[in-house]
Amino acid sequence: MAATLRTHVGKVRKQNEDAAWYDEKRAVFAVADGMGGHQAGEVASAMAIDAVKAMVGAHDVPSISVMREAVLSAHETILEHAETHAECAGMGTTLSVMWRRDGYMYIAHVGDSRIYRLRGGVLTQITQDHSLVEELVRNGLITRQEARVHPRRNIITRALGTQGENTPDLLAADARRGDVWLLCTDGLSTMVEDKDIERVLDRSGLEKAADQLLRMALKAGGRDNVTLILYRDEEGEPWNQD
Repeated sequence: MAATLRTHVGKVRKQNEDAAWYDEKRAVFAVADGMGGHQAGEVASAMAIDAVKAMVGAHDVPSISVMREAVLSAHETILEHAETHAECAGMGTTLSVMWRRDGYMYIAHVGDSRIYRLRGGVLTQITQDHSLVEELVRNGLITRQEARVHPRRNIITRALGTQGENTPDLLAADARRGDVWLLCTDGLSTMVEDKDIERVLDRSGLEKAADQLLRMALKAGGRDNVTLILYRDEEGEPWNQD
């Protein structure tokens, strides 16, 4: 298997509040996009990644219950820290984590960071954004293209460390040899359209693709921190279109 990671502060923000980590040997990957007061976002995202590392240290294999426990643990830790540290009041973070095992990718997801899978040249968004514009799209009130430029596109409806909804989406997605998986914060997905991500992943190796996607996000404006992990699955049976 092969994996690579890129992160960049972008062209507008003063600090990088994203966090990411992976263990290639155990095929576990995570990205988090922090939010909140001065430097508090990076505290929240780091805590979320620490919870993922603790999960991997405590369990040999993934499961839905293990993933759920890790995400809710991260939420409680972040919330407690914010309540006892005034400078961190209001902080929170997204978290998207996946762990490969026995033909499945176990996934836990909160917020608007994303997990994609490229299979047979076709890119599929596996996670669903927890955001205001995504709810508007699902209800048929705006189009997908209108969502990309909507003035409230940065409002998320679910995050760790906040008082509102924080329950993670949990799923086990089919995983095949040859699949390419992308985890990214919205600094990539809001700047680069899915069709362009698909084209880059289909035509380039992991390292080249990672560099190119980062460049494209920055060239499009780099309005947010940009973080991405790419992973090519080399386990199990290959995908067969027939």
